[in-house]
Amino acid sequence: MENITVTIDGKLCRGDAGDTILNIAAKNGIVIPTLCHHYNVKKYGACGICVVEAENSPKLMRACSTAAVDGAVYFTESERVKKVRKIALELLMSDHEGDCKGPCSLNCPAGTDCQGYVNAIAKGDDRRAVEIIKEKIPLPSSIGRVCPHPCETACRRQRVEQPISIAFLKYFAADNVAKSNAPVIPQKKAASGKSVGIVGGGPAGLTAAYYLALEGHAVTVYDAMPKMGGMLRYGIPEYRLPKAVLDREIAEIASLGIELKNNVKIGDDTTLAALRERHDAVVVAIGAWNNMALRCEGDRLSGVMGGIEFLRRVAEGRDSGIGKRVAVVGGGNTAMDACRTAVRCGADKVYVIYRRTRAEMPAEEIEIDEAIEEGVTFRFLTNPAEIIGKDGKVCAVKLQIMELGNPDASGRRSPVPVEGRFETLEVDTVITAIGQKVNVSGFEELELNTRGIISADEHTFATSVPGVFAIGDATNRGASIAIEAIGEANKAAKVIDGYLTGMDTPYRRPFVSQREPEDSCFARFEKLPRAKMPTRPADERKHDFLEVNLGFEDAVARAEAARCLECGCHDYNDCKLIRYANMYELDVERFKGEKHDCFKERRLEVIERDQGKCILCSLCVRECREVAGKGILGLVDRGFNTVIRPEFRDSDIIAGCADCLECVNACPTGALKFIGSDR
Repeated sequence: MENITVTIDGKLCRGDAGDTILNIAAKNGIVIPTLCHHYNVKKYGACGICVVEAENSPKLMRACSTAAVDGAVYFTESERVKKVRKIALELLMSDHEGDCKGPCSLNCPAGTDCQGYVNAIAKGDDRRAVEIIKEKIPLPSSIGRVCPHPCETACRRQRVEQPISIAFLKYFAADNVAKSNAPVIPQKKAASGKSVGIVGGGPAGLTAAYYLALEGHAVTVYDAMPKMGGMLRYGIPEYRLPKAVLDREIAEIASLGIELKNNVKIGDDTTLAALRERHDAVVVAIGAWNNMALRCEGDRLSGVMGGIEFLRRVAEGRDSGIGKRVAVVGGGNTAMDACRTAVRCGADKVYVIYRRTRAEMPAEEIEIDEAIEEGVTFRFLTNPAEIIGKDGKVCAVKLQIMELGNPDASGRRSPVPVEGRFETLEVDTVITAIGQKVNVSGFEELELNTRGIISADEHTFATSVPGVFAIGDATNRGASIAIEAIGEANKAAKVIDGYLTGMDTPYRRPFVSQREPEDSCFARFEKLPRAKMPTRPADERKHDFLEVNLGFEDAVARAEAARCLECGCHDYNDCKLIRYANMYELDVERFKGEKHDCFKERRLEVIERDQGKCILCSLCVRECREVAGKGILGLVDRGFNTVIRPEFRDSDIIAGCADCLECVNACPTGALKFIGSDR
């Protein structure tokens, strides 16, 4: 056969006369995207994704069906090509109805594949579950215990009865793997020769360290505290997160060769400039350790302390500094940690003062319930007007009675003082938990925003100083939950890896297809109540710092995981459509309009067809006819109304689908799913 030579994207490529451009490109290691082509079947040229440009040609051509011309020069990523591909993908996505990922994963700030690890737990494969979790979270046992689980807020199982207990399942699997004494430690890449210094050993810093070390970089973590862990250690009480659990997970992170240096304070023991000299990149993840002030008369009296300060004292084993009557001001999880810790430190009477009602409290419901069980008294619709002192020490707090007015920017109704109405509580200690702020001492050269927080680019995480990045509570929006910091650190690690290897790779939120199913879609599911986490009795637990939760039994956890509806696409990781969609910045609203009827059918007995995901590439039809020799599938109707349907002529042929699956394997979008057989 005669040989020909063509140039594709500047590379000299050899092929056979009559070969398509696509075929020659593939032989020479050049990937041209296509959705409707498969080497098992005849050329089709339907999707329009594989277009390429030829030098001096006014028209684009489809690489899968166009024979290459000897001596021709082709471009697979020219501006014209990218524009046409983008339009083709936007048209396809405008008629695509399906969930790439479950709403649980999309609502997780770390982007954890919740569906994946819950499914693995249901199958009894805890190790696989932890492998999936550790793709995004290096501290699964710790985070599973303390995360306020935004994943569960989005879980569609609640449209049947109650959401899956996703967070508790996370630590169930991680604890089980820990008992095996064979931790999940991913393989590191070869040493890059690059060095990263991370300031801050909390969840953000440890996460960045973990993923940068996996990329082969030498990582050193510097922390001002005696031990690593940040707020997980010093801000979360022992009864919620046993420090032995945290220590184990930090040791696993360190096993990647990460150097951990404690008692290093920037500005005292070293400087940011010195770290910049020592490392190729520096990551600032110092958290937000200062408390917001009450700003009322008496807020500087002895006996007034911040929630973080109080929790840190207890975590370090120092005297708590509280009296027998304690008022905690605030409505978040830190306030709940503070009031429940005060009970365990021996306070006879503990109040929570909150200026709104319980319905507006940001704290988790379970935290509020358990605090009440432990004897905490909640004083809703009250706010400190004055802290009253005697001989320089707190003796009472004067409370302004509040009522709810109009909603504020967060959607919660704003508290409004009721003129002339006050009440007084006799207390020895006032603990403030109304917010946290960043201490930027030692980082003065970094640009701050108007709130006094380190300013970092939201896509590159870069600060105003070259080579210095910032993540977590110390940046932009300020203090948030640990999973937010972990999610940001994971994204930043990818960007910083690109910076170290000379690639400009700003973070861009992945494009995914999403849908909103009707309530009728959930009617077929049996109602199965959510597993209840067993806890120690309140009268027992409130006297010590032993862990409150007792953990799921094996059978309970498996059954709970099996309640998952598996909303996300089974083929997401292999879906060509979404892979190509993320290569271009799509405007999916541009061609928004009428869609095909979306339905699922199992008329092929062992194969489920999802018409909403079908892009009419016809690969399944052609594979069934040309490769399997069955011709069961066919295109029905014309024009926009065209769909693919099975033709039922012989039930024996259809039953043989389980031994074939050529159509399932060829489908580029997950529109076909193998659902089981007797094999």
